[in-house]
Amino acid sequence: MSKYRRFDQDFQEGAVRIVFETGKPIAEVARELGVNAGTLGNWVARARRARGDGKGPLSEDERAELARLRKENAELRMQRDVLKRSVALWVDEAMGR
Repeated sequence: MSKYRRFDQDFQEGAVRIVFETGKPIAEVARELGVNAGTLGNWVARARRARGDGKGPLSEDERAELARLRKENAELRMQRDVLKRSVALWVDEAMGR
């Protein structure tokens, strides 16, 4: 028999939510729930990475959004440049140059 206890996903998410919402230290929440503080710390760290707290590397969702926004930005710059050139040509034509 394994000496490790298994916690379901709902329990893990609830424990992490308690840490986030109450602001209590991980060790205190772990003690209240009867969970090892290191285990709860791992759950909190995983949740922070998934949530992307603005610290550390980007999450996969953030990377995908960044790539999409960069592509959209490049397309908008091209459209702007085309419009600038067409307005310049239109002004030249209107001025009789």
